[in-house]
Amino acid sequence: MIKNLTEEVVNREYDRLRPQFPHFCGCEICHADVLVFALNRVPAHYVATLQGSVITDVNLDRDQEKVSVDVVLLDGLRKVSQAPRCGRKPQALEKAKG
Repeated sequence: MIKNLTEEVVNREYDRLRPQFPHFCGCEICHADVLVFALNRVPAHYVATLQGSVITDVNLDRDQEKVSVDVVLLDGLRKVSQAPRCGRKPQALEKAKG
């Protein structure tokens, strides 16, 4: 089975970052648009074995890799909130206070 570990990291980081932006729509369309935006901008890391999965997962868990994914996700959240395809009114992305 071939697996893109970057997709898992992007999903995990989206789930971690999303609560910080309570005014972001987050519907299925907006959620998918942010993930597609991010996945098209970060390198894919495909694996076919458990050993490859472990090695790649360790590399993707490095702080620098997470920061790169987070920056792209934040850009995607901002762009999608400014032009949501779901019909919601465009808005500026604001981080939750606190």
